[in-house]
Amino acid sequence: MRRAARPLLYFGAAVVVLGLSKYHAAYIGHYDFTNSFRFAWSIVYIGLLCLAAYAVGLPDLARGRSALIAALAASAAAALGISLLQLLAGSSLLPRFVVLGAAIILVPWDIACTALATGGRTRAEERDRVVAVVSLDEADALRAELGQAPERNAAIVDDLRLAGARSDQPRQRPLVESVVRNGASVVVLDREAQNDESIVGQAAALHEAGIRVRTLTLFYDEWLGKLPVWELERVSLMFDIGELHRARYGRFKRLVDLAIAIVGLLFLVVAVPIVLVGDLMANRGPLFYRQPRVGKNGATFEILKFRTMRPVGEDMPNEWTTEDDPRITPFGGLLRRTHVDELPQLVNVLRGDLSVVGPRPEQPQYVRELTGKIPFYDLRHRVRPGLTGWAQVKYGYAGSESDALQKLQYDFFYMRHQSLTLDVRIIGRTLRSVVRRGGR
Repeated sequence: MRRAARPLLYFGAAVVVLGLSKYHAAYIGHYDFTNSFRFAWSIVYIGLLCLAAYAVGLPDLARGRSALIAALAASAAAALGISLLQLLAGSSLLPRFVVLGAAIILVPWDIACTALATGGRTRAEERDRVVAVVSLDEADALRAELGQAPERNAAIVDDLRLAGARSDQPRQRPLVESVVRNGASVVVLDREAQNDESIVGQAAALHEAGIRVRTLTLFYDEWLGKLPVWELERVSLMFDIGELHRARYGRFKRLVDLAIAIVGLLFLVVAVPIVLVGDLMANRGPLFYRQPRVGKNGATFEILKFRTMRPVGEDMPNEWTTEDDPRITPFGGLLRRTHVDELPQLVNVLRGDLSVVGPRPEQPQYVRELTGKIPFYDLRHRVRPGLTGWAQVKYGYAGSESDALQKLQYDFFYMRHQSLTLDVRIIGRTLRSVVRRGGR
């Protein structure tokens, strides 16, 4: 049911907009809707409604007031967006009957789809009940990870150590008994468990009975959207990277980058005078901030941002930047929270320094430090860095070496699964994060 909620939400937007447009054409405006310019603009409005719904978190929010607020916000944002387009075009692209009517009708529809999605999520949590044969530390780590933002909902219902799962007696099958007792549907085996014939034999019997069996690495990949830190070195060379091994993907991605950057430059042109005024009032100093970063194949480039901190002469010693860094000015904090400070990086995208989606580029001194401490850290530089990335939407802000290690696990997942579909997911989640101010 959860999988059906999103298509139903988008399908409802299409039906409502096209239905109201057809009704207006037949009974109010008396024109042929299908052959009019308004048909194309109806498709644009449908796209805005779907994009706004995704950006505010529909249909994945909890039921109740939060879903109502999100549905109202999505309808209002889409209606405002099409109204602004009409203002810029100087023409009535769509009748108010269609714009306002669809915005109102879709609020209860969005809430209904959200209820369907949350109901499906509860059942998914009940379905994915996991028995894991792992160390105690790994079991605690899995529970913590599943309690944050997993890709698939699950719960660890029992965790066994190697000695507690294996058996030398044919009639003793502790792993099977745990699965039956807890009503589990997934069994996870760490590397040591995979090397134990007794445990593998029990897992084989469970597999034949319809229980899913996963290695710990595959469970991290499918349920958590990352590669575990202890697997980075072992599997870092054992997967294809889209930009290296699929030429068509790399070329098409570059074309998409250019298209997005060209459109985004319009927003940058609008933002420059606004930021200039804000800087004069509460952020005096240079408009832009330039800093060397490490890009594709280790090449160094100069990243461009709107400045959010005090000028260099007033800065503290060079160190990891934190979200509440005292060097950030009040107006700079606003630029960061709204992500407006990132807009100048569209120039880097045009130059080819950055892609829209990819691992975030780090400063050269941090790269040197991390390369010496984290195995295969330099592999992330085989792809073009990005404005946003899988690590950003999954983990958020990195302000230390331990954070960098956590984000590297997500970077490796991205490189392993690099595709246009995943890129679109990341862009959508980024928009949702910006709308909900959910980190950087």
